[in-house]
Amino acid sequence: MDILLQVAVILICLFYGARKGGVALGLLGGIGIVIMTFVFKLAPGKPPVDVMLTIIAVVAASATLQASGGLDVLLQGAERVLRRNPKYVSVLAPFVTCTLTMLCGTGHVVYTMLPIIYDISIKNNIRPERPMAASSIASQMGILASPVSVAVVSLVAFLAKAPVGGHVIDFVMVLSVTIPSTLAGVLAIGIFSWFRGKDLDDDAAFQARIKDPVQRKIVYGETATLLGKKLSTSQWTAMWIFIGAIVLVAVLGAFQSLRPVFAGKPLSMVLTIQMFMLLAGALMILFTKTDPSTIGKTEVFRAGMIAVVAVFGIAWMADTVFEAHLPELKAALTELVKTQPWTYAIALLLVSKLVNSQAAAISAMVPVGLAIGVPPGYIVAFAAASYGYYILPTYPSDLAALQFDRSGTTHIGKYVINHSFILPGLIGVSTSCLAGYLLASANGLI
Repeated sequence: MDILLQVAVILICLFYGARKGGVALGLLGGIGIVIMTFVFKLAPGKPPVDVMLTIIAVVAASATLQASGGLDVLLQGAERVLRRNPKYVSVLAPFVTCTLTMLCGTGHVVYTMLPIIYDISIKNNIRPERPMAASSIASQMGILASPVSVAVVSLVAFLAKAPVGGHVIDFVMVLSVTIPSTLAGVLAIGIFSWFRGKDLDDDAAFQARIKDPVQRKIVYGETATLLGKKLSTSQWTAMWIFIGAIVLVAVLGAFQSLRPVFAGKPLSMVLTIQMFMLLAGALMILFTKTDPSTIGKTEVFRAGMIAVVAVFGIAWMADTVFEAHLPELKAALTELVKTQPWTYAIALLLVSKLVNSQAAAISAMVPVGLAIGVPPGYIVAFAAASYGYYILPTYPSDLAALQFDRSGTTHIGKYVINHSFILPGLIGVSTSCLAGYLLASANGLI
């Protein structure tokens, strides 16, 4: 009976925290941990300190890239690709936003691209909903394919404690599954989006809107572009420093022998990523004209620090409850997860929607899954299920896509759940999970 009450407390904190938004999600975890400790007398669990420190290091580097203007170099290159191939924007745009996320470790880089994607589509008589919704979804899916994302680092850190056949599922093994499975999901989204909805010429609601000259001017507006913006040497330097750090992290992950050995073990990838992200941020400050006081004011820094608080509060609260009831959970769920491991993916998807964060969902569910007997290979295979916050159109990137699409084709339906993002999300995540399963099986993880 106690465990049901405790799970109810967790759900109440998650629901209320998600409604309030921002850091409230993590802070509400504080209420939960106090209730568990002082009311139910449970020993406090362990907050995921390694994960939180990695978030801070990655966010600091990414925010420095944004503050230095180095991010504009990447965005300008992305726009150039899209404008050269406007007919294929519904397929190319999701790949562009996914790639930007893979490079930067955060999906928040999509905001600058959305008005550009809208401009390209509307000026070429392409239904803006097609690339806009797909690009928002793909930008979040790219998190699981990024070597510097919080979600991937968290996943690697947890799996390091659960070897398969005597071998640890390392950084490279995780990415060898998540990168191609993510790209497969993005491709599926692009193909679906190419054909979705009515063409603008056949859309009666759109045609009625642009009959009004005022509305027509609003819909077609002025051209949004970064191509005319002159980029400084300092901005290029910052971009190359950041990309160079990512390449070094990937190389060190691929070749374990390049890492120093301590007490018979090579330096962990968690510490390696932390070191090189801090190094990248420092070098950007030293070799560019970046004002350090502006770093903490960037969107990337703000969103990243919210993620730290969310992971801290939620993961600590969940770990306290599940650690206290581990024997009962193992007895009740072990057989289920062994015979039907896909149920773990459903649970992960639902938790992700509650916490609106892939990193927080992984921090809360992966330790629980491993503890109750979910095979580590399935956890890697179904990593894409940690993105479930497209189910309701409340995430900032989805709201931004709605705002930037002045044609009204990207929309929220009458029943809320029937919005522009639900089908691309379901198609992308389910395709990624299927591809992840096949890749994990091919790599001998399942």
